Amino acid sequence: MENILESLRQFWSFTGFANSNWQYLVMIGIGLVFVALGIVKKWEPMLLVPIGFGMIVGNIPVLMGLQVSLYEQNSVLNILYQGVRQGWYPPLIFLGIGAMTDFSALISQPRLILIGAAAQVGIFGAYLLAMAMGFLPNEAGAIGIIGGADGPTAIFLSSKLAPELMGAIAVCAYSYMALVPVIQKPIMLLLTTEKERKIRMAKPRVVSQKEKIIFPIVGFICTAFIVPSGLPLLGMLFFGNLLKESGVTKRLANTASNALIDVVTMLIGLTVGASTQANVFLSTRSIKIFCLGLISFVIATACGVLFVKFMNLFCKEGHKINPLIGNAGVSAVPDSARVSEGVGLETDPENHLLMHAMAPNVAGVIGSAVAAGILLGFLK
Repeated sequence: MENILESLRQFWSFTGFANSNWQYLVMIGIGLVFVALGIVKKWEPMLLVPIGFGMIVGNIPVLMGLQVSLYEQNSVLNILYQGVRQGWYPPLIFLGIGAMTDFSALISQPRLILIGAAAQVGIFGAYLLAMAMGFLPNEAGAIGIIGGADGPTAIFLSSKLAPELMGAIAVCAYSYMALVPVIQKPIMLLLTTEKERKIRMAKPRVVSQKEKIIFPIVGFICTAFIVPSGLPLLGMLFFGNLLKESGVTKRLANTASNALIDVVTMLIGLTVGASTQANVFLSTRSIKIFCLGLISFVIATACGVLFVKFMNLFCKEGHKINPLIGNAGVSAVPDSARVSEGVGLETDPENHLLMHAMAPNVAGVIGSAVAAGILLGFLK
């Protein structure tokens, strides 16, 4: 009988009930909220559902030594997490993004690349604020990149500069990517007048296939020579686009833009969520990171809109830019461009801005990778 009771006591000591505390339950609750938002509200379900479920997985209390925890060396979850920890997943995501992206809007209206550059001010603004709040320079750089609204870039940079903050930074970046419509719309309405929101832009010119093929090659060479430290992200982004536009590698482009990016998105979401274990994630520093991330995102959106208004001071009538596309300078493709389209249609049901907003949107993807390269170059 004693042996049976001892076995039962030993079994109980290994259960999650015996090892649980309120912090784990809080994180599981947050994970359930993420899953609910993805399924019920349909807010970026491709991101929130894997991350939310990953939070639940990572916060099931287990005893160390069982080789199942994400933070136990050589466990299955730990091996999958190395793609995040070592920065393998983000370049693969960028490969898929490049294979999905049409750069025609940017090629036909090259002046709009300046909007994507202006939106990156949020990154460096948050960097300075983080420094003022007591974060180390490398930590501040990793936190600032959240303003680009680019989860893979945030993971890549934090894996190099501040791996101990990666969980909070990654969850923060993906959360704000999912909340793009909620955060950006009020800022856009606040900073623009009804007259400005009704500005109609000329239809972009048709871009030739030759231009589409040349762009990723020339774009990569120019950006890589300026910021060599951004090579993994920039190289994969432009390589993916070349696969798409060359016309002779359709199978590779389809694999990169469908199966590959879907698999990596699942793995990156699940493992990033699982990395938010209560004893690691719940801290004052995490709260500061979320606040700084929001400030960074707000600054980036506002700078994009205000920069368009500044550009319009030098544009003739008939060539002015609708400032509603300024929000699309962040890297959340194509969600921020859809916000531009939606807010524009609310003001003028016949004024479609999506084709124009895609130009600063894809410029923002390039801009966030360049900004990450700059930060990595002088902080690593």
